[in-house]
Amino acid sequence: MSASTEAPARRGLPAEETRRRIEDTAEQLFRTMGYQKTAVADIARELGMSPANVYRFFPSKSAINEAIAQRMLGGVEAELWAIARADAPAPDRLADLLRTLHRRHLALFFAERRLHDMVTAAMAEHWGVVERFIHAVTTAIRHVLMDGMAAGDFARLDPEATAKSIKQAVLAFMHPVLIAECVGRISTEEELAADLEAMITLLLRGLRP
Repeated sequence: MSASTEAPARRGLPAEETRRRIEDTAEQLFRTMGYQKTAVADIARELGMSPANVYRFFPSKSAINEAIAQRMLGGVEAELWAIARADAPAPDRLADLLRTLHRRHLALFFAERRLHDMVTAAMAEHWGVVERFIHAVTTAIRHVLMDGMAAGDFARLDPEATAKSIKQAVLAFMHPVLIAECVGRISTEEELAADLEAMITLLLRGLRP
């Protein structure tokens, strides 16, 4: 262990800063080595601390994964709400929101193939994190629908039920496991994007007054 890597641990960083460093290092190793191949000992070694010290902040590798998943999905959620609350017409916002969801899932969960195991584990072990994200997506869609109904761009429908229906209609374009199964076996990324555009056109047509 070098003096430079030991120094932060000796100085005693604030707990929140240490947690963040553990998360950052673990995410980088998950991206380069893969989730299954990365052990807590690898994370500790990269940080210049003992595994016991890592366990002081996270009881398991799974808990680290949960924190990373929460952070990643939180970033996507913030981006969606920025779109949902923008000044553009509601149909444009809804289309942009769905396209962004698709692009972000491709970038986060498919383009970086080593993250796929991490995402699969998060969905199996930490469904609460995923469930909260799904709720946030549905709520953002509902927000845009209500704006569109108030402006006369969309028909007067039950916004909650309609938002859930839209979420289900585009599930194949957003679900990381379904995207991974589809791209390369059934469609290319370009074909999947074209299919999403066709779905968006269909949805917007169905929402017209």
